[in-house]
Amino acid sequence: ILFICGGAFVGLDKIISRRLGNKVLGFHATDGGSEVAARETLRHTEPEDLLAFGMIPEFVGRLPIVTALDGLTEDELMLILTETRNAMVKQYTKLLAMEGVNLVVTRDAVRALAQQAVTKGTGARALRSMFEKIMLDVMYEVPSREDVADVVINRAVVEGKRQPLIRRKQDKDAA
Repeated sequence: ILFICGGAFVGLDKIISRRLGNKVLGFHATDGGSEVAARETLRHTEPEDLLAFGMIPEFVGRLPIVTALDGLTEDELMLILTETRNAMVKQYTKLLAMEGVNLVVTRDAVRALAQQAVTKGTGARALRSMFEKIMLDVMYEVPSREDVADVVINRAVVEGKRQPLIRRKQDKDAA
């Protein structure tokens, strides 16, 4: 059986720093607060650190290889949102297409979502909840209306400054 565990493991870097002898408090403390220092510290993870973190020995024994991964970049999060096989934008585009509605998510909107996800520090998990929150009202409203041609999501929508733009079919025909 292969176990793959991933996560933020908040506080693990401090446990490793103590084991390595790096001061985490006081006048001679290293810059343990920086993201780069924390990432570098995590590269020295040993099974004893996972035990001190609170994992049970039976579980730690099933993890023969422990490695630290870098966090996802803004560009990688944008790709996850738009280009992966089960990308959220693709899913919602197909759902709305079944109602005869075109979903337009601007590049600025995708970048804003990725920026917010980086800020939250939860990686790709944040993308799903943020995008679903934006689309919730749209998914309730659109199926009950026959006059909707397009739904546009832009940066202002992602930032909470505006509601998604719903273009009616006659507005589109007039343009």
